[in-house]
Amino acid sequence: MKTKTKALGLMMAAVLLVTATIFGTMAYLTSTDEVTNTFTVGSVAITMDEAPVGTDGKEIAGDRVKANSYKLMPGHVYDKDPIVHFQPKSEASWLFIEVTNEIADIESKANDYKSIATQITDNGWTALDGVTGVYYKSVPANTGDAAVDYPVFQGFTVDGSVTGTTLESYNSKTVKIIAYAVQADGFTTASDAWTTGLGK
Repeated sequence: MKTKTKALGLMMAAVLLVTATIFGTMAYLTSTDEVTNTFTVGSVAITMDEAPVGTDGKEIAGDRVKANSYKLMPGHVYDKDPIVHFQPKSEASWLFIEVTNEIADIESKANDYKSIATQITDNGWTALDGVTGVYYKSVPANTGDAAVDYPVFQGFTVDGSVTGTTLESYNSKTVKIIAYAVQADGFTTASDAWTTGLGK
């Protein structure tokens, strides 16, 4: 009897051991996944320059510059080629140029002459409605490794009929170009980009 009881006890212990083993390996069914957002910062960048000129107003060799000086003479042709350089990795943008031309009245009147204003529009810039001297372009993102160039104009000519006395009144006058860029995203029109994006 004692042996039978002992055997039953051992068998129950074995059953308990097996049961404990089974319950010990059971676990909840689980799954894990994740989404990670990595953010980069967009940018818009431009530069502007022009070819250097000599005392006669003609282009000379050398690095491009931010300014030139000109000695005005009747009938003389001058080189002046401002270019806006839209820098690599720049987002799609509205480009603007603001041109203050204080010698417009003495530019050549010849039929085949293209004024500074005409050259600008010939280069694909559009006059901004209601804002004198401001022109714009809508440009795609520059995804390359080099700047994309947007010429403004190429030069100007003083009218041959201008007298020395008249020219004296143009001493220290300037042709000034300011370039601006603002992201295209968020602005459906150039006017909105100019007034809201640039605060003009």
